[in-house]
Amino acid sequence: MVLHYLPERPVTAAPGTAGEPSGPRAGFVVGKTVGNSVVRHRVTRRLRAVVLGELHRLPAEADLVVRARPEAAAASSAELRRDLATGLDRVLGVRAGTS
Repeated sequence: MVLHYLPERPVTAAPGTAGEPSGPRAGFVVGKTVGNSVVRHRVTRRLRAVVLGELHRLPAEADLVVRARPEAAAASSAELRRDLATGLDRVLGVRAGTS
């Protein structure tokens, strides 16, 4: 998987709204190279569940886009979770051995 991280989303509040971030957001890109429609939807559901468990690590104003690679179709949820944790460590600047 490939992670695209924006630590602070641009201010695009519509007039009359508070413009306050409601929490970190995540989006998913699962292209046809991952598999047919059934496979892509399954991968998206699994990624959504894995990301939900890690969103607490992101600042409230952050955006994260997870792009699935073809290998995600055969990966277990544990492998996806490990890959996401490793990727988040990298983009958030967490060093190995610290938590």
